[in-house]
Order: sequence, then structure tokens, then C-alpha cells
Amino acid sequence: MSKLEDTILKSLRQLPEAQQQVLADYAEFLCQRYAIEEDSVAQIPLDIPRPQEESVVKAIKRLSKTYPMLDSKELFEKTSSLMMRNLMHGEGNSVLIDEMEVYFEQTYLVYSNARDLE
Repeated sequence: MSKLEDTILKSLRQLPEAQQQVLADYAEFLCQRYAIEEDSVAQIPLDIPRPQEESVVKAIKRLSKTYPMLDSKELFEKTSSLMMRNLMHGEGNSVLIDEMEVYFEQTYLVYSNARDLE
């Protein structure tokens, strides 16, 4: 949680229930007026470099941050399969992470092409 989120939560907890609702209503109003539309969120992968030493789990987290526009539910089956190959079958991290990077990139290309057709 960021420092700002912590401050807001702390302030909320110090208010009586009626004022908590007023604050929640005001926050909702601000979101309706100023919130960033999902379509305006970056649709280009972020440049998060791959560390020299990385576990499969950390690679999944890194790639999920690199491609925030991709639906994690759609990626779940393949990433789970790769993770299990590492944990249960002892396949090496680097081989699996290479495969995972290709999978995320291909999934992004399909996503990007679908958006272009809209």
C-alpha cells in the first residue's frame, strides 16, 4: 500500500460512520469525474528487464507487470502449467522463463491485433 493510500485509509478510520459515507461518496464523485478510462491505460508493454537470476514465480509476476493489459485469467492455465513443470518435474528456470516470455509476447500480439480490428 502506498503512503497516500495509507494516509487516506487512516483518515477514513478516524471519522464517524456518517462522515465515512460522505468521504466515500466524494471519492466516487471524483472517480466519475477524473478517473482514468481503462482504454487510455497504456496498451504498450512496459520495459521491465529480466534479471539474470529469476524464479519462475517471479518471472510470472514480472511478465504480468510488463503486460498489464492482458487478462490474468486467460494466462492462468499456461502459467500454472509452466510453474508445475518447474516445481514437480524440476525443469530449469531459464528454459521455462524463455517459453513464458514467448507465450506472453504471442498473447500480446493476438490482443493487439484484436484491438486494431475494433
